[in-house]
Amino acid sequence: MDMNTGHYVRHVLLGATAAAFFGAPYFPGLDRNGPVLDATMAIVRAKPHPADTARSRFPSQAAVTEVAAALNAFQPLVVRLSHPRALEEAFSGYFAYKAAHPDDVRKPFLYFVDYGLPSTSPRGYVFDMASRTIVEGPFTVAHGRGSSSGKDGVPTTFSNRPGSAATSLGLYLAQETYGFNGKTAGRHYSSIGLRLMGLSGDYNDNARARRVVAHGAPYVTASKAGRSEGCPAMEPSRASRLLPKLANGGLVFLFAPREDWMASDPWLARASGHANTSVGAG
Repeated sequence: MDMNTGHYVRHVLLGATAAAFFGAPYFPGLDRNGPVLDATMAIVRAKPHPADTARSRFPSQAAVTEVAAALNAFQPLVVRLSHPRALEEAFSGYFAYKAAHPDDVRKPFLYFVDYGLPSTSPRGYVFDMASRTIVEGPFTVAHGRGSSSGKDGVPTTFSNRPGSAATSLGLYLAQETYGFNGKTAGRHYSSIGLRLMGLSGDYNDNARARRVVAHGAPYVTASKAGRSEGCPAMEPSRASRLLPKLANGGLVFLFAPREDWMASDPWLARASGHANTSVGAG
């Protein structure tokens, strides 16, 4: 996406937030302003440029309304999160990308994983963003073996680097399905795989080169998830149900409570109005 488009999306979302400020809903469970309200306060203090005001009328209002509606629908249903802004970041990123690339988002489904929770905790969901219903979840999801030193627990390291075997945070576009073949505990297995294109710049743009995909894996069970090579793997039967729904136009959002990433991911920065500092993924 070119720089002009990036500025457009940022102004679109910020302008709508300013317009909606006094009618913005309150979301129980959030003990501080999220990026949408933070952006509003920044705009209210500054005098908008006339061109910005003209560009930020209708898509902007719709985008902020969509984020608010999604939060109202899903937040009461997603009872355990590692950070009070986890869903807000996911939905802001989803609608920011959809506003910029409507032709790419051909499916209404969002696969969300909260990697701030341990691998023994159900931390994955598939949301239908059109009907605002949960397709499935919560369910267990694997993280990369390069993201934690032990088999269980919370991942603490995230990387986009080839060979790291770590999970990469951020927004992904779900692309084609294929026949996935893997190996665990010395045994080969096969499952459906879903190729992912990383959209969050330095945080996950090596996904295809690293072969980071969503797939089914026998080391993921209903009670815990083993470690992958960086893939958000799920139970094989679940993968067969969910991955075809996501393919060719759904989105994936991998979250962790990392303030540096939340402040600088290109889609979250654009959605919230924070400056994009392009901090490396590590």
